[in-house]
Formats: sequence, structure tokens, C-alpha cells
Amino acid sequence: MMEWFAQQPPVLQALSGTLFTWGVTALGAAMVFFFKSIERRVLDTMLGFAAGVMIAASFWSLLAPAIDMAQENGQPGWLPAVVGFLAGGGFLWLVDRILPHLHLGLPLEEAEGIKTSWQRSILLVLAITLHNFPEGLAVGVAFGAVAAGIPSATLAGALALALGIGLQNFPEGAAVSIPLRREGFSRFKAFLYGQASGVVEPIAGVLGAAAVLLMRPLLPYALAFAAGAMIYVVVEELIPEAQQEKDTHAATFGAMLGFAVMMFLDVALG
Repeated sequence: MMEWFAQQPPVLQALSGTLFTWGVTALGAAMVFFFKSIERRVLDTMLGFAAGVMIAASFWSLLAPAIDMAQENGQPGWLPAVVGFLAGGGFLWLVDRILPHLHLGLPLEEAEGIKTSWQRSILLVLAITLHNFPEGLAVGVAFGAVAAGIPSATLAGALALALGIGLQNFPEGAAVSIPLRREGFSRFKAFLYGQASGVVEPIAGVLGAAAVLLMRPLLPYALAFAAGAMIYVVVEELIPEAQQEKDTHAATFGAMLGFAVMMFLDVALG
């Protein structure tokens, strides 16, 4: 099975990897059929876990390979890492300022981005979509790096990244659909919106893999770009939302666990 997968075009590998992460998101969103509400401490742990996975993936799967690739090409290792990282964060900041969206639990008046008359449900889904785009991009760029023949990029490492993103997508799916149910959505509608938040990942994954193949010299910058975008999401959304309650230990322990799991996957499998 692994040999067959290794022989597939990188774009197809990226599509398969991100379809997996989307599928796990849907599994998490399906928890709304079994639970109507979720304890705040559990939600905070889930959000913390997702943040930990994304932080670890940003370094072990993206920034470290970007530095190694630059040095192998005779460039200063810090250059693509710093430039790409800041560009990724800046891009997400720009999209965050423009794209109309609304974070869970906030009133409609606090919607961000350009003012529109769109329904609350659409704004909620757009917020989660904005969150998931960097994850799909990271997986796609990782598979593209393998196809580009970069020594420090391995298929096992790209698969570990997809697995890690998938693991944190399960609690994320539940953390979207169950609160939507609490806001008055039907179970089916809450599930649809919860899984729909992951649809953007296959799209971003294919775009990331294709871009890397077309612009191989920019690969270290692309890896760092994906890392910067993910860290922006962690600091802008996940950590503040997970730390809203006075008891922050659950979110902190979740983040520690998520970081450890992703670090294990990348180091052991990559």
C-alpha cells in the first residue's frame, strides 16, 4: 500500500492526505448526533490540543525542513524561515481583516472583516474555514517537497503531518458542531456546518502541492509561509478562545499533549 501511494503524483498524494483530514473533521462533527452540549473544560482541552499540534507541526514539519533546504542550497537558513513565516502571518492577518466572519459564541455585531448582511451561519463557517486553510496548505506543501526531491523532506514526514492534522481535526469538528447545536441549529445542520469547515483543506492542499512543483526554488519560503499562517491562527484564535475561562489548566495541558503527540509523530515517523 505504501509503495503504491509513493508512486502517485504529489498532487494526488496531497489530495488524499487532505481528504483524510477533512474526513476526520466530519467524524468529529458527527459527535453532535450523540451530544447536545459540551463541558467547557472539555472544549478548552480540545482547543488546547489543536493549538499544541499546530505549534509542533509548524516547527518540526515546516520551519526546520525550510531551514535545512535553504542551507543545502547555499542560502542562510534563517532567511526563508523568517521571510516566509512573517509573510504567512501577514497574509492571514490581511484575509482576517477582509473576509467577513464571526467566531463562535460572539454576537453578530462583533463580526470581523468587511461589513455584510450575510447570515450568522455563513459567517460562522467562514471563520472556521479561515482557520483550516493553513492546515491544508501545510499538508500540500509537505507532499510537494517530497516530490521536489528535497533530501530533508520524506514521505513518512508528510504522512505524519497529515496524521497529526487529522488527529487535531477530530476535536475541532466537535468543537464546531456541538456549540452550533447549542446555538439552536438542528443536529444535521450543525453537522453539515461542522464538516464543511474542513472542505477548504483539500483545496488548499492541492494548491500548495501544485505551487511547490511549479516554483521549486520557493519551497523553503512556502514551508515557512504555511508555518506562519498556522501560528497566526493559534495565537489569534485558538489560545484566546481556550483561555476564556478562569481555569486555564485544561487548555494548557491539552496544548502540551497536542505538542507532544505531533512531535512524536514527526520525529518517530519522519
